[in-house]
Amino acid sequence: MQAEIRVNEKKTFAEWFGSRKVQKALVIFAFMVVPMVLLFVFTYLPFGKMFSFSFFDMKYVGARKFVSFKNYLKVFSRKDCFGALKLSLYYMGGSVVQLSLALYLATILSFKVKGGALFKGFMFFPYLINGIAIGFIFKFFFTRGFVFDSVLNWAGFTLDNLPFWLKDQRINNVSLVGTSVWRYTGQNMVLFIGAIMSVDSELYEAAMLDGANKWQQFRYIILPSIKTIILLNVILSITGSLSAFEPPYVITSGANGTGTYFVVMHEIAHTQQKVGLASAMAIVLLLIIFAATIVQKLLFKYVFKSGDDDDPKAGRRRERAIARYEARKKGGR
Repeated sequence: MQAEIRVNEKKTFAEWFGSRKVQKALVIFAFMVVPMVLLFVFTYLPFGKMFSFSFFDMKYVGARKFVSFKNYLKVFSRKDCFGALKLSLYYMGGSVVQLSLALYLATILSFKVKGGALFKGFMFFPYLINGIAIGFIFKFFFTRGFVFDSVLNWAGFTLDNLPFWLKDQRINNVSLVGTSVWRYTGQNMVLFIGAIMSVDSELYEAAMLDGANKWQQFRYIILPSIKTIILLNVILSITGSLSAFEPPYVITSGANGTGTYFVVMHEIAHTQQKVGLASAMAIVLLLIIFAATIVQKLLFKYVFKSGDDDDPKAGRRRERAIARYEARKKGGR
């Protein structure tokens, strides 16, 4: 009787708040709301402010003047703004070399290769070095008469016949792109290796029994299986090409035609203090990256087709190879 009375009694606020049901709801609420608040405060709110700044002629301190879309028109009309995007083509070309080399090395190293683990470590090490430090390393590496010129002298080249790697506008951007290729190839290679290692090894054995050579294994097994990682690396590489900053800023300070879009944006925002124009440049770059990402996805949709849905012949070849492999395994028992 007393137990029934106790059940019917109303719980105090402290008892209710300390109940398991309420605590569980609070934990769920905290894990949902706190990250969203932080994301809004430190990402979306600053982005909204930057977007609003792009419509004003303003400095960091002082009066603001509403200029509507004039800042965006300046981005496309000023040679130092939109013209700097042309330099991104150098870095995009470097990213193609970088990804191709990384995929080639990853394909080889995904199989048992003597000394492969040590080689992976050496290739990945540059990615662990700070970008500013890499800039200073290559600044001395390409300086006239220093490391690179000395190595070429040992190879038989004379110093007078060698170009100025950081001053000659025909080759200085290529030199800077080489630093990015050196730094990021190992990172992409490791990502590719992880994706390739996740492919079922029986597919390779079945393909070999079906008479497939290494190129056919790469084309019909590896590429379709890792297309998601390839797309991710391509998106990251294109984004990095459009936002290249550390090599030109540290090595050449943007001189001699090496000022990329980010270097010019930094100059306009912090030296000239044209905050509105710099904000418009950032918005334009964001739209370009969005457009490039959409184009890449559309291209990959048709270039790397699914073996079962988009390329029935490739899917049937793999199915027949696996069936033969399973039949031979049973027959050998």
